[in-house]
Amino acid sequence: MTSWPLPRREVRRDWRAELLVVSGLLLFVLAVYAVVVVAGGWLLGRVSLPGLPLAVIATTVVALAFDRVSGQLRSFAGTVLRSTQVDPFDVLSRFSGAVTGQYAVEDVPERMAQVLADGTGARWAEVWIAAGEGMVLAARWPAAEPDLVRTAGPSGRLQDPRDAEEEGRHWREVRHASNLLGVLVLQERPGVRLTAVEQRLFAGLAAQAGLALRSAVLRSQLEQRADDLATRVDELRGSRQRLVDAQDDERRRIERDIHDGAQQHLVALAVNLRLAQALADTSPERSRAVLAQQEGAAREAVDTLIRLTRGIYPATLSDRGLVAALEAVAETSPVPVDVAGAGVGRLPPRVEAAAYFCCSEALQNAAKHAQATRVRLELSRGADGSLVVCVEDDGRGFDLASAASGRGFVNMRERLAALDGSLDVSSGPAGTRIHLRVPVPAGG
Repeated sequence: MTSWPLPRREVRRDWRAELLVVSGLLLFVLAVYAVVVVAGGWLLGRVSLPGLPLAVIATTVVALAFDRVSGQLRSFAGTVLRSTQVDPFDVLSRFSGAVTGQYAVEDVPERMAQVLADGTGARWAEVWIAAGEGMVLAARWPAAEPDLVRTAGPSGRLQDPRDAEEEGRHWREVRHASNLLGVLVLQERPGVRLTAVEQRLFAGLAAQAGLALRSAVLRSQLEQRADDLATRVDELRGSRQRLVDAQDDERRRIERDIHDGAQQHLVALAVNLRLAQALADTSPERSRAVLAQQEGAAREAVDTLIRLTRGIYPATLSDRGLVAALEAVAETSPVPVDVAGAGVGRLPPRVEAAAYFCCSEALQNAAKHAQATRVRLELSRGADGSLVVCVEDDGRGFDLASAASGRGFVNMRERLAALDGSLDVSSGPAGTRIHLRVPVPAGG
């Protein structure tokens, strides 16, 4: 932890401290003269009368060391007599330096805590900053105090320091333009209460800290925003990779189905047509029979292509809209499905496609896993024009923690996320409820 050189403390004008300092200085002067003049004269053989040069040397030593010895004696007196209060003007001056740009933004809370503890003579001091609806500990001084351990609350944030009701604990709110930015906290030393001057000094420090804590709060918010954006980037990168993988899988499936299905029918159709053409001159009747057979082969090839494209984008969805396409899905579902969507109307193709595939996935899950006997699918428009869909079944439910990572729910979330939509799922013994919302662009 970084520390800063602080000006030497000035002790309160306590007569006991002054007496201790004066006595110490007197002993220091006598000791210097005893060592330099008396002992030096004895060594030089001038025991009867101290020489003038030795007296000059002793006086010079006393003059050079006087300030240093005086400061050490005052510090010692302050420690012994608990006279640790510095000059309030000196503290305010140093505190102003901490909050007016002399230090990096990340160092300001620690600097503030140090000046606060040093200026009030407290056992320790803390600086808390507001973060959302809670508080986080930004700095404390000294950092090695054993009773500074904090426990996290239910939300994971540290407890609010204003809730502590411990003896000798003081706190002051720091505000800027009526906004709460943080809290300054200090703990008195055992048996040493804050004086009226120290309490006014504490209030003055809290009043000056607003602008500095505002910068610290903004920095904390920017760091949190950066972390959120980094997490979002990672999620988008993973989502993009999964979409690419899904598209590759779908492309390979289509290629396989075309090769094994429609391509075989079309190749056979072309071979038979060439055969009919070759027989046209030599065996007209047989040529007509081959051509008649190709009508069924062509129809079978068309049916194969229709089955192939049905899972990509149903014709009913593009021709008649979302409600009609979902009604068609409900007719083929092994579980009875009630579809309600009056007043929804036509929507942009991307919105209809996302809602269609999400609803199809939900109906498929209800039929395959939930053992439901009835499903209700309701579509409506929200107050902001967004599409709202609710799928409810009376099945046995499932474990949300394990199902959330399943391919079906992942695909649903990614389809909706691409449109800034949302997906909420609740499940229990009485059934499952899937609620999704898809924003509709203006004019859509």
